[in-house]
Amino acid sequence: MPPPVIYAAGFLAGVALEVAFPVGGLPLALAVPLGILGFIAWLALDGAAMLRFRSARTSPNPTRPTTALVTSGPYRFTRNPMYLGMAALYAGLALALGAIWSLALLPAVIAVVDRKVIPGEERRLEAKFGGQYAAYRERVNRWL
Repeated sequence: MPPPVIYAAGFLAGVALEVAFPVGGLPLALAVPLGILGFIAWLALDGAAMLRFRSARTSPNPTRPTTALVTSGPYRFTRNPMYLGMAALYAGLALALGAIWSLALLPAVIAVVDRKVIPGEERRLEAKFGGQYAAYRERVNRWL
């Protein structure tokens, strides 16, 4: 399952729980700025990552062949800036919309991505780039 679908499924499951068992959210004066912050973090991380992929002339889509190992931009401090950005957007939307159940499900969503999606991507990168990728993995954390 593509990671954006995993994030969306977790978010929507939380919304369904919120409808069935309302918890209530943060005051708007706090929720909206946090939601905006999540959106900005997503835009910055995913936007910068996409630009790096474009500069390297490789696809950001993990199901397509990778032609270059991108280690600059946000990839200097996280091996998965797009997944981190999606988590920031998810959290920001959950807070802004008062979808507290969605927020509560975010750790499970991240766990699925971390344990089911990323290991396969890492195996493919290791097979393609060998020691170069192994050295990168040693220098940069998976998330932060």
